[in-house]
Amino acid sequence: MCGEAEFEAGIKLAAVFHQFVGAPVNESNAELLEKAMESCMKLQPYVVEAEVRIDREKLRNAVSSFGYTSLSPEMLYARVCVELEGKKAVAILKWDEDAGYPLMRLV
Repeated sequence: MCGEAEFEAGIKLAAVFHQFVGAPVNESNAELLEKAMESCMKLQPYVVEAEVRIDREKLRNAVSSFGYTSLSPEMLYARVCVELEGKKAVAILKWDEDAGYPLMRLV
């Protein structure tokens, strides 16, 4: 059964995913983009921790001849910790190779 903290964690990850997938990225701004995504999650209610990583190897392999690419779901890992009414929920978003899809799950 999903509680309020778990629901909020899912909302935070979905917001990051839908707001930032497609953003222009290369190695020179990947860290800035990670920090921006973390900052946006931390602004939301109940968030006590946020972490975002962009897979640099996948990024390097996707960069076009123009020197950048668009952030894709395959590159993205996000983790959020939410605390609401004394209950904590930790959730991650990461690419699942077997499913070929970005999945969110509670950890």
